[in-house]
Amino acid sequence: MWRHIPRRSTFDTREAHVSRKLAAFLIILGVFMIFEWVNLGFNLADGHPTAFYVVHGILIAVNVVLGVVLGVIGWRGLGGWRGLRGPGSGGGAALRGRRGAGG
Repeated sequence: MWRHIPRRSTFDTREAHVSRKLAAFLIILGVFMIFEWVNLGFNLADGHPTAFYVVHGILIAVNVVLGVVLGVIGWRGLGGWRGLRGPGSGGGAALRGRRGAGG
């Protein structure tokens, strides 16, 4: 008798706000992760079984990708906070469709 009507989410995933401190922290964390894991890769000593290198290679690859993702999120958050994005990069897409927005 009663139908479940799903609520619409009020969170817009296209636009998230990151503080300047958090954006800087994410950039620093991403750079640190990349540096640390690449350094670990160069410091692995010889004489271990192949499985050791496979597992650590996978760990290094995954953590370097995570470091890059965190750095990109921080960079975009810092750029969005400072308004470094130009009008053609999607920063003003929400305003273009409104009347009186100059476009």
